[in-house]
Amino acid sequence: MMAKRQPEIRIARAYNPPPADDCYRVLVDRLWPRGIKKENLNLDRWMKDLAPSTDLRRWFNHDPQRWDQFRKRYFKELDALSDSVSEMLKTAGERPILFLYGARDEQHNQAIVLKEWIEKHAEALK
Repeated sequence: MMAKRQPEIRIARAYNPPPADDCYRVLVDRLWPRGIKKENLNLDRWMKDLAPSTDLRRWFNHDPQRWDQFRKRYFKELDALSDSVSEMLKTAGERPILFLYGARDEQHNQAIVLKEWIEKHAEALK
């Protein structure tokens, strides 16, 4: 049996002009990005359930000082959501996946952690 390749995952801020590509586009925010029209994101899916819990999001509050702890806590939440992640990867098929997020901070956001978690668990998600 051939090994399935690692999913190609890209990340983009929802407020930036959308790249013209054939990616499977997934919004990974629990809240819709303010001021953005649904048709402008050209989404394949909005996966609120893969976003950090409301409590974790509020605790983190995009504070870079809390980044390491946020990553650990969000990894734990994602551990319980592996079925949802697997189903999303299956639906995307061979297409690259584009995670869209609304946060201003491009270095400290949930899309980065979600991508890292998926890459770390790729074998188990097949």
